Amino acid sequence: MSSQSTSPVLSTDALAEEVWGSVMALDEPAAVGSVLRALDDGVGPESVLLEVIGRVQGRVGEEWAANRISVAQEHAATAMNERAVAALALHPAARTEPRRGRITVACVDGEWHALPARLLAEVLRVRGWHVDYLGAQVPTPHLIAHVHRTGPDVVALSSSIPTRLPVAHATITACQAVGTPVVVGGAAFGPGGRYARLLGADGWAPDARTAADDLARRPLPRPRPGHQAIDDLPHLKDQEYTLIARGRPRLVREVLAELEDAYPAVRDYTEEQRERTAEDLSHIVEFLATALYTDDEELFGGFLLWTADVLHARGVPAASLLPALTLLRRRVGDFPRAVAVLRAGADRLTRTLLTAAGNAE
Repeated sequence: MSSQSTSPVLSTDALAEEVWGSVMALDEPAAVGSVLRALDDGVGPESVLLEVIGRVQGRVGEEWAANRISVAQEHAATAMNERAVAALALHPAARTEPRRGRITVACVDGEWHALPARLLAEVLRVRGWHVDYLGAQVPTPHLIAHVHRTGPDVVALSSSIPTRLPVAHATITACQAVGTPVVVGGAAFGPGGRYARLLGADGWAPDARTAADDLARRPLPRPRPGHQAIDDLPHLKDQEYTLIARGRPRLVREVLAELEDAYPAVRDYTEEQRERTAEDLSHIVEFLATALYTDDEELFGGFLLWTADVLHARGVPAASLLPALTLLRRRVGDFPRAVAVLRAGADRLTRTLLTAAGNAE
């Protein structure tokens, strides 16, 4: 009997640590080899997908946010994890004949974090679904053309970025209009799937395993004519979302110019620092617009706290966000909901910073 067949089977915790070490060492053969050996040793493909590769990818995001790995390392790690999934999908242990129905798995247009959707696609394949995996950033018209051509029982949409929610809403509505139910997942849809319900999705799941369980338990009914449309969100009638979303480039230019006038230190920024500041301002306006679309101040406040943590990890004072919020609030003074969102976000950030300062004393 070979040494491989008699070697002890690693727990998924230990296996995740092993793969993590290989990924951080940029040793793709070792990472893929660990995955394949686990399958040879009888570890279930679903466990390897979710408890090993998925866990490693989650840690990649946490390490990037904490500034312990670079963007280049994050990209390399993600690419290795994707190739590990591809290798797993070809292993005999993961090959299952389709016996359920057909499902299309895709990322919302503009969503480039494709690995969560890929993990879901492979879990569903292991569970016996015929899966069409379309990958990242799928434009809605192309998705609908695919649905017309293949007639899936369900479309599964993935998004990690909340700013893609308006596009997700349009995609959900378009799929339902052609009679196809939509299940959604990913961090973009908020705690407990609060935005999934708001946008009229037929189902939501917090993770791939739950999604697969739910789909196996009960088929989603075909949407009926007259299903919720985008115009059914009454708060959008004030046009604040539309005007701020369309005016984002102008708002970024104006606030950046006012920052330079009000804070002389900004004038001495390098070109790279100016670009980073403009990017941060653009994200702030984009999340403001999304908060207006969902009519949810919490979405914007949560983004500010996350951004503050990222800035702090990079040695940038989180308090530097507050002047920009003040200037932006003046610029959108004619929009009462936008002003309220900005004020609530600034207040929440200020309280958090004061609490952190107090704890540090």
